[in-house]
Amino acid sequence: MDEQQAQHFLAELLSNLSAEQEYEIRHDKYTMKMPQSGERIRRREKMRAFQEAYPHPPSIQLRRVVVRDGQWILEGVNDYGGGQVSNVVAIIELKDGKIFRDTRYYAESFEAPEWRAQWVEQME
Repeated sequence: MDEQQAQHFLAELLSNLSAEQEYEIRHDKYTMKMPQSGERIRRREKMRAFQEAYPHPPSIQLRRVVVRDGQWILEGVNDYGGGQVSNVVAIIELKDGKIFRDTRYYAESFEAPEWRAQWVEQME
């Protein structure tokens, strides 16, 4: 899959989050890591149960996808509602045509310091 195809595929998947649909595209030995919280989920069955138990799943806006040698690098924004928004970067590794490993990094927005305003412009 090239970058445009991967972007389209992920945009469709993320706009209709479904634990069942995602389960089907994950490898049997799937692992998801979240280094900032020190958590790991092993096996697609546990990931499906995690998703089904999630109290209020975020909406996810996909910014871009980079495809290289069996890996997808995803950049997006998670909106949990109530003003809680996080930037997310996910490194997705494929094996046998399925998602094998998924490492997610989350970052909350912060106010930029005034001292550097003369060199930067604000993004939307």
